[in-house]
Amino acid sequence: MSAKIYCTASFKPKPGKEEALFKALQALEPNAHREDACLLYTVTRHIDNPFAQGASYPIVFHEIWANRAAFEAHCQRREIRDFFATHLDAEDGDIEDANVCVYSDEPLAYDAPKL
Repeated sequence: MSAKIYCTASFKPKPGKEEALFKALQALEPNAHREDACLLYTVTRHIDNPFAQGASYPIVFHEIWANRAAFEAHCQRREIRDFFATHLDAEDGDIEDANVCVYSDEPLAYDAPKL
């Protein structure tokens, strides 16, 4: 059974705030990479491509964590809580909207024994 957690965090910046938000998100990467259970933590920006024309928020964080407990511990770090308080919750923050989702790679009714 896989215990990995995949997180996709999409951000819609307020008008004129895309570059500031991207830099603020990039600033979170070094400390997240220091967390033992962080397998991937990368902020990306949407680019135009004729083979992938879906709708998306302009900035997306891709995260893979070794397990749920590690992901939840990461979310409770002061640096992460402060980021959301400053950039999303604050009236003068850079984020208009955010969509943070977590996923598992296990099929439904997966029956591997738990170790």
